[in-house]
Amino acid sequence: MENSNCRNVRNICILAHVDHGKTTLADHLIAACGGGVLHPKLAGRLRFLDYLDEEQRRAITMKSSSIALQYKDHSINLIDSPGHMDFCGEVSTAARLSDGALVLVDAVEGVHIQTHAVLRQAWVEKLTPCLVINKIDRLITELKLSPMEAYTRLQRIVHEVNGIVSAYKSEKYLSDVDSLLAATIGDDLGEEFVEDDEEDTFQPQKGNVAFVCALDGWGFSINQFADFYASKLGASSNALLKGLWGPRYFNTKKMMIVGKKGMEGVSKDPQPMFVQFVLKPLWQVYQGALEADGDKGLLNKVIKSFNLSVPSRALQHKDPKVVLQSVMSRWLPLSESILSMVVKCIPDPVAAQSFRIARLLPKKEVVEKDPDLSSVISEAEHVRKCVENCDSSAEAPCIAFVSKMFAVPMKMLPQRSSDGEALNHNSNGEIGESDECFLAFARIFSGVLHLGQKVFVLSALYDPLNGESMQKHVQEAEIQSLYLMMGQGLKPVSSASAGNIVAIQGLGQYILKSATLSSTKNCWPFSSMMFQVSPTLRVAIEPSDPANMGALMKGLRLLNRADPFVEVTVSARGEQVLAAAGEVHLERCIKDLKERFAKVSLEVSPPLVSYKETIEGEGFSFLDDLNLKGSLANSTQYVEKTISNGRFLVRVQVLKLPSALTKILEDSGEILGDIVDGKSSKINGSLESRRSLDDSDSVGTLRKRIIDSLESELETVVKSDKEKGDKYKSLFLQCLQRIWSLGPGHVGPNILVVPDSKASDVIYSSGGQRGILIRGSCHVSERLGFLKENLTIYSNVEESSGEARSLYVEAEGLKSSIVSGFQLATAAGPLCDEPLWGLAFVIEPYLFSDNSESLNHAGQHASLSGQVMTVVKEACKSAVLQNKPRLVEAMYFCELNTPTEYLGSMYAVLSRRRAKVLKEEMNEGSSLFTVHAYVPVSESFGFADELRRWTSGASSALLVFSHWEELAEDPFFVPKTEEEIEEFGDGLSILPNMARKLMNAVRRRKGLPVEEKVVQHATKQRTLARKV
Repeated sequence: MENSNCRNVRNICILAHVDHGKTTLADHLIAACGGGVLHPKLAGRLRFLDYLDEEQRRAITMKSSSIALQYKDHSINLIDSPGHMDFCGEVSTAARLSDGALVLVDAVEGVHIQTHAVLRQAWVEKLTPCLVINKIDRLITELKLSPMEAYTRLQRIVHEVNGIVSAYKSEKYLSDVDSLLAATIGDDLGEEFVEDDEEDTFQPQKGNVAFVCALDGWGFSINQFADFYASKLGASSNALLKGLWGPRYFNTKKMMIVGKKGMEGVSKDPQPMFVQFVLKPLWQVYQGALEADGDKGLLNKVIKSFNLSVPSRALQHKDPKVVLQSVMSRWLPLSESILSMVVKCIPDPVAAQSFRIARLLPKKEVVEKDPDLSSVISEAEHVRKCVENCDSSAEAPCIAFVSKMFAVPMKMLPQRSSDGEALNHNSNGEIGESDECFLAFARIFSGVLHLGQKVFVLSALYDPLNGESMQKHVQEAEIQSLYLMMGQGLKPVSSASAGNIVAIQGLGQYILKSATLSSTKNCWPFSSMMFQVSPTLRVAIEPSDPANMGALMKGLRLLNRADPFVEVTVSARGEQVLAAAGEVHLERCIKDLKERFAKVSLEVSPPLVSYKETIEGEGFSFLDDLNLKGSLANSTQYVEKTISNGRFLVRVQVLKLPSALTKILEDSGEILGDIVDGKSSKINGSLESRRSLDDSDSVGTLRKRIIDSLESELETVVKSDKEKGDKYKSLFLQCLQRIWSLGPGHVGPNILVVPDSKASDVIYSSGGQRGILIRGSCHVSERLGFLKENLTIYSNVEESSGEARSLYVEAEGLKSSIVSGFQLATAAGPLCDEPLWGLAFVIEPYLFSDNSESLNHAGQHASLSGQVMTVVKEACKSAVLQNKPRLVEAMYFCELNTPTEYLGSMYAVLSRRRAKVLKEEMNEGSSLFTVHAYVPVSESFGFADELRRWTSGASSALLVFSHWEELAEDPFFVPKTEEEIEEFGDGLSILPNMARKLMNAVRRRKGLPVEEKVVQHATKQRTLARKV
């Protein structure tokens, strides 16, 4: 397939909130252009792309699936994606392989939370979106709106969607401005800097907005009505196109399109042209067909006016809805409206890849010193250029991206090729392990892919400049079969060229979830996909019969490969832990394990909820207690611990970080990992720096975000007391210049602060031993640019005696042990071994000289480093316990839709689940209320089922992870004051508060000791014997 044919290809995905009509719309497109795989009478009811039993039973899409359509001389690859938040990982895989997106919005329900998510996904992946407003018929039949009211609602939806996209554009613009302001090197950062933001993204007059009723199979864009009325009114279709949306009116006296002022004296109640020429005729046809006293002759008038060929049997049907559908689907066919919009508005692969290349393969800037690498770099640039141009010639390097692996039963694979030859599916390593065959869901971005071709499978970490050290990130595989996907069916092909979406057999043992395929090793891997949420629901799984453990392990391996969003890990207690996005996702995973992959009976634990631990405090109050000048001994709040032989002493002070800084540190884990590890530093002696232009100054941007968050939180302090605000800012900047490490995992939201460099180096123990302060290195502050040079050199090493010098050398060797102790403490807090959150630890470690006569120095050092690690960990935990520890729990954002009569029942369910209601508002034109609330993750299990049960199925809820929130209750609360004793009792009969209950539940699950009464009501034991 050459470039000329590539111009006739379109790759699109359908994105929307759950139940907004994606699969129904896809049905009608398949019935019209799918080559006869679906009869038009079944379209909208069969849900052809929902071929899994679970999808049909639940009536929701659970995976993205593709089908190839032929529309006129165009080949259209359509990918249907799920709308449920639990399966948003599938949306990411669909978006990566597409060039454009059909964004559906329900005309009655309007924009919902998942609509925001899919628009964000389309924006991030640089897709060209088209807006499809579905279920227009419900405005007529259910809500009984007038044409003018319907127009107002449609206009509001278009405006709201444009507002969301505009917010993403301005966010990108502001981040570009930030990176330019923070940039220190490079003048080409402004590539693609300013985008055209003068007009809205979605405008009906541009042709990228369609109004449809997918269930009845009709739809239109205003172009069709403009062409029709142009011949009737004798006007140009372009002029009508501009007038058919917005505040444009038709003056019947002057036969002109005018503004509202031009209608004075013509009509008392002027109506926009969209209402007069588009909506009114539709309303009249519906009312004439469905209402008892309606004008039945209108349908015949429409049939004659447009020369529609409607079978007489359909017109004589007793059900007026069937008659109306048969007329409307022929008058305004849905497939024609949608696919003509796709061909016109969505770019072909050649145009799309040149626009998307910055997202798919970000340009790498390489400062080269090694001449041996010049050929590698030039070939990698040639590959990138071929991807950018979508080069489909046979000479071009073959590059493809696999967005997911999906399992297909062996019996579903085609047995014969297109020319009738028998196909051999016995792929080594795939059969024998299971009856399932794994196919790669892929798109070819350059070159031609052939059967039997050998390709390199590159993981996301592959670097072509580090040939030898990258062997584990590259594998060679052979393409065994190529298929064109037709929903559940597969059509064998011998080759496929750039721009096409295919299923590939033979990669099952090489790819876990996603990968880049290349015919050359000298190629950068594609950038990783963005997922909206992470798997938060975790359960432990074990077989009912321990003898089936091997089958479960094999099943988990297969499930991990088949589902792009599932995570399988082993806990510290040796349990197999399965992480899913939500309850529906988890249920499907368990069902697949039982019936497809493991085929054994399973025992599933209650959900394992994650918590974090912190201390009480808010804002910048911690700076009042912060002592960066001088020793911690001058402070009141610190913990001091020593090891058994007295050689090492540590003082620890713990402080609460501002919430904005904690959030930035938590959200920037990946960037911090790259910065702290120094990935832009010299590699193998051949590179000076290597940076992606997309995140070319991530250090500067992150530093600016941290300072901005500091200043925004200080605003309230500065307003009330400017001097105090300046003092706080100065102290906070000093703190940022002394960051030794982050934790847990060296990238977490906790910081280790080194003591002041001007403090005294030397102290003396009670026994008169001389001790020195172990100075940490401000390694992280230096990497983040808060500190220009690292102040880690001891000032008096040179003039010290030999004994003192050896002490300094030993102190240097213990630095890693101190950091390891900090990492262990932040990974498992004192309350219930959960990670610490948002804390700063100021540590002063001292090392004393050794007076013992032992000669085993190596063994002594090993023993000392282990003891140092333990004592630092214990000191950090003790410091947390002394400063009013608190639990932090994860919160879901919950969006609920409820009819008025069930509001009371819904609020009862929310109150039982400890939910916090944020707002409630009535949807205009309907009896539905939309309620926004925060629900704790620990209370969310079974929430949707309970809500449906209490509201008789009338309420629906969607949960998405929002944030972490501190529980205000003290888990160790005991009444002390008179008021507390009066309210809660004397402490003997007090019930544990919520924080204590949650803490004890986690400790019990982890096998940690729990302080609770074993005997609640101790009475004399009574037996059945009648002895006295």
